[in-house]
Amino acid sequence: MAGAPAFSPEDDAHMAAALALARRGLGQVAPNPAVGCVLVRDGRVVGRGWTQPGGRPHAETEALRRAGAAARGATAYVTLEPCCHHGRTGPCAGALIEAGIARVVVALRDPDPRVDGGGFAMLRAAGIRVDFGLREAEAAELNAGFLSRIRRGRPLLTLKCATTLDGRIALRSGESRWVTGAESRAAGHALRATHDVILVGLGTVLADDPELTCRLPGLEGRSPIRAVADSRLGLPLTAKLARGARQVPTWLLCVEAGADRRRIDALAECGVEVIQLGRDADGKLDLAEGLAAMGGRGVTRVLLEGGGRLAAAALRAGLVDRLEWFRAARLIGGDGIPAVAALGLERMDDVPGFVRTGVRRLGADLHESYRLAEPV
Repeated sequence: MAGAPAFSPEDDAHMAAALALARRGLGQVAPNPAVGCVLVRDGRVVGRGWTQPGGRPHAETEALRRAGAAARGATAYVTLEPCCHHGRTGPCAGALIEAGIARVVVALRDPDPRVDGGGFAMLRAAGIRVDFGLREAEAAELNAGFLSRIRRGRPLLTLKCATTLDGRIALRSGESRWVTGAESRAAGHALRATHDVILVGLGTVLADDPELTCRLPGLEGRSPIRAVADSRLGLPLTAKLARGARQVPTWLLCVEAGADRRRIDALAECGVEVIQLGRDADGKLDLAEGLAAMGGRGVTRVLLEGGGRLAAAALRAGLVDRLEWFRAARLIGGDGIPAVAALGLERMDDVPGFVRTGVRRLGADLHESYRLAEPV
């Protein structure tokens, strides 16, 4: 690109470190983006920061606090354009100016209308050199959920499946423990820790009575909000999700028309929050409206964990942005329960297309990551 700044290997290494710091905030900072910041002076790192749980303090503020007076004359490597608006705290661009930062290197411009180039303008007006675009694509992928909420009004939706080679999640009897191995299950829990909401269908709840929490050692406190797509308010009050709703926030998405007020009150007594939605063109629970409602509540990343009918509904509606597919080297056969129910497609042109972005071995299993062919 003409006029693009020339970045050094040192610039690249420091931005890579800032992105690694930013990832620590995934699942913890909504509605804010997950941002990382590294301050470097005379070739030495003098401060590091990342967005803290709840979205405050911001990464730049944390890095400046840790650097203290050493920040004067330093270069700040930031994964997203510093904010320039006043919220619960002052603008990060102003904090960088006040600290005497000499140069700011940014990965990604912030599309939030309250920023969107304003941070760059504030820094340049103060005489600070600003270069941006370093590892831009990586930064955009890291904050794809935040970008989705700003641009589309809804969170990023990732479909997670654990299947056999032939795409089955259970025997015809419903037995499913365990399709994949312990390493895959641990990786699935790690995914939960990086999302704001886990979404399942009522069928999964009735079949498995899951807790939908993150149970990795040291990450127990990072369990996301649990959400159940339950058109007719069928969630049993004795289910683990209902019984644990006061410990871990739990939402129930139902169809507004005909919703039973007494049932809603009973669920509310358990701590379950009921979100009433309309119907889609097929008369089913409107998932697009549900995601929009979550976006309105600040949610940026949703992990859809099942079951097959809900996965199919999300795919038919064009709502699935990412796939995380755990595949065991086993076969169940056509009488097993599929990960994705019938989509009713008649033409190959209508088949959802994804691009594989990563693959790794987890014990005897494979973990494959995909993004929609037209990414957010």
